[in-house]
Amino acid sequence: MTGLIYMWLPAPTDFILLPNDVHVWRIDLDRPEAQLHNLAATLSSDELTRANRFHFQEHRQRFIAGRGILRRILAGYLGIEPQQVQFDYQHRGKPVLADTFASTGLFFNLSHSQGLALCAVSCDRQIGVDLEYIRPMSDVEALAQRFFLPREYDVMRSLPADQKQEMFFRYWTCKEAYLKATGEGIAQLEQIEIALTPTESARLQTLQDWSLIEIIPADNYLAAVAVAGFGYQLKYWQY
Repeated sequence: MTGLIYMWLPAPTDFILLPNDVHVWRIDLDRPEAQLHNLAATLSSDELTRANRFHFQEHRQRFIAGRGILRRILAGYLGIEPQQVQFDYQHRGKPVLADTFASTGLFFNLSHSQGLALCAVSCDRQIGVDLEYIRPMSDVEALAQRFFLPREYDVMRSLPADQKQEMFFRYWTCKEAYLKATGEGIAQLEQIEIALTPTESARLQTLQDWSLIEIIPADNYLAAVAVAGFGYQLKYWQY
């Protein structure tokens, strides 16, 4: 498939987001203990409560890393300290910047899977990102029949067995990225039609005013970013 990103640039010193910029950050969630301690110190009390609900230490630490680094990234754009970033939550739990920051026009979305996360940021454009670790699934065709539209399912069913799994995750990440951008739930998966082939990049068939960017951020991972509109400049940063 297309969309392989060969170079993730080092984090910039100055976080500058122009009106047509779309920035995608790759975040390694497995961090040293000392760094986790510093990141935890920037979290709100409700974020720490959520972190402590995780049964396994690995999951707890990855949550702290993801939210702490998200705060650092957003703080860089906003010109404030990470602990000053405030979130509101939409009815389906999607975090957005609090109304205090509405005038900045900053949109963001975070997705994580296993030890990796992606954060997508834009100015005045709705944006969503979904990241999935490609894991073996014996029922991939049945899942496609359940969640995908007939034409999407037919594409998957026509492929050789060794291509079906990748195609499933391409469809899934593209749909989820759009649904996360708009704040809709997974129940809407079959309302969104994606046009793609094994050799061509995805596009939203049902909505012409949205863009899809497919990314292979690391071995055994697939991701997609959904952005409102066109004519943007993409930059890829490694945190």
